[in-house]
Amino acid sequence: MTRIRSQQDAQLVRAVLPLLILTLIRERESYGYELVERLEALGVSVSTGLVYPVLNRLERDHLITARMGASNNGPPRKYFTLTTAGEDARTAAIHQWQGVSLAVQNASNSEGASDAE
Repeated sequence: MTRIRSQQDAQLVRAVLPLLILTLIRERESYGYELVERLEALGVSVSTGLVYPVLNRLERDHLITARMGASNNGPPRKYFTLTTAGEDARTAAIHQWQGVSLAVQNASNSEGASDAE
């Protein structure tokens, strides 16, 4: 992968990461490293260094709340849940994503049409 492509991919992941995290937390309460694993399972490769700042921002913006919970291995974990404001933000982000996705689809379709001419 070229350097430019990897930078573009990283920018795309950073842009959609809050929506992905809100969606995963909506499905079930999760802690940071668990979210990294769940994102990996979806095919999104991220580091904890990328996820934790997003979690901190979402918590600061009152889109998620946190509680400390016991861990089977090691220190207590910080578990995150979605707030009502977080649900509203998630819904708005989904609508934005759908609009962008539609624009990409339309641009791709028109590109194919102009190639056929």
